[in-house]
Amino acid sequence: MFDLANLPYWIFLAAGILLFVVSISIGGEDDLDGDGFDIPILGWLGIGQVPLMLLLAADLSLWGLFGWVATAALGVPGSPLDLAVFVISGGVSVFLGGAIARPLGRLFFASFSEDSSSDRLVGCLGTVNSPQLPRQTDRKVGQVDVVDPAKNLVTVNVVIPDDAEIVPQRGDTVLIVEHCPDYYLAIAHNSIDCDRWLGSTKAP
Repeated sequence: MFDLANLPYWIFLAAGILLFVVSISIGGEDDLDGDGFDIPILGWLGIGQVPLMLLLAADLSLWGLFGWVATAALGVPGSPLDLAVFVISGGVSVFLGGAIARPLGRLFFASFSEDSSSDRLVGCLGTVNSPQLPRQTDRKVGQVDVVDPAKNLVTVNVVIPDDAEIVPQRGDTVLIVEHCPDYYLAIAHNSIDCDRWLGSTKAP
């Protein structure tokens, strides 16, 4: 089990665990690959449906675990079967990683109490916990902690409009203004963007 031939699996497992810790602790600002919704197999793998860092964490952790267990159980370190175990365990891990990352994404990045995919958060204030919020065309999402009308704390994926003048940073307060299928739209609270948005919605 501790043969140096298992070193790649130790590295994968350690890297996966580290990515889990980092993605959960920073709240994440990850790429959303839109192609994952157009190609069924990519969506099934989790691409475009969960934060990329969380998906990589699941894939690497499973690859390290499966590969390590398989080589130890089969006694193949240093044998011709090494490559087969490496490839097969990697393939299985990629497929299972998406299935595991999706519920983990909902657990850590969505709601801690109830479904957050509704319009109930529109009009609520939130606090940015990503380094900053990306724009809609950046194909990324940031994370914002929001207290909903029922006083539940939820963490949701958020972007800002492309024409926003103020880019909210970590710790800034934002106003949730719109719910989209994969994220919420927000603007900096008490800013020129907020005044302009509220002005446009009140206009006849």
